[in-house]
Amino acid sequence: MLTVAGSDSGGGAGIQADLKTMLALGVHGMSVLTAVTAQNSRGVQGAWPLPAEAVRAQFRSVVDDIGVQAVKTGMLASAELVETVAGLLADVDAPVVCDPVGISKHGDPLLAASARDALRLGLLPLATLATPNLDEVEWLTGVRVSGEPDMRRAADAVLELGPQWVLIKGGHLDGDAVDLLTDGTTERWLRAPRHDNRHTHGTGCTLASAVASGLARGHSVPDAVAAAKEYVTGAIAGGFALGEGIGPVDHGWRWR
Repeated sequence: MLTVAGSDSGGGAGIQADLKTMLALGVHGMSVLTAVTAQNSRGVQGAWPLPAEAVRAQFRSVVDDIGVQAVKTGMLASAELVETVAGLLADVDAPVVCDPVGISKHGDPLLAASARDALRLGLLPLATLATPNLDEVEWLTGVRVSGEPDMRRAADAVLELGPQWVLIKGGHLDGDAVDLLTDGTTERWLRAPRHDNRHTHGTGCTLASAVASGLARGHSVPDAVAAAKEYVTGAIAGGFALGEGIGPVDHGWRWR
């Protein structure tokens, strides 16, 4: 499986979380680095996108030699990199999970505002599954979700942008952690008890990578999402303090 995303120097999200997730789920992880960030438990102190040429070279090096059975995209930083990655994925015959990362857990921007159109028009139409949280839904579509009844409307709005499936993540709502998976015809609600644990850094990256790992193993989208939901719920329950701020989820919780 290939992750195309940014680096989190604190190890809780981004490329680092993706590779940990893949290892935990028995999948060989490969990576295309799109940006370097300086971040820790308190936030993002700096971010530096890589040149498009470097992203393109990493991708071709891996895919042309090893091949790929699933791709996950995360932080793409700029419109140029979104367009570059979309161009590369257009010729890939493998499922693509697009996590439209816009801001970090701490509220720091990870995608330039100018990249929204590139994401909407170029990358999302290539996605097998898009996994936006509620803030990302509003940023992409203008639909604001304040409760479960709004999630269907949000899903319809994202599906209009072209992905085959969408998983609307309701983790920011009160009550149980509820997500909605739909392709516009069938829908599946996934619920899990909300754990009283603030150490949830890397949740979105981990969930998207877990889904892509399931797709790489040949599972259907609904089955891959259900298994990923179970995995990430356990990882959140095991989230631990690291540094002075928000700590990471526990990618190795099944080994404890």
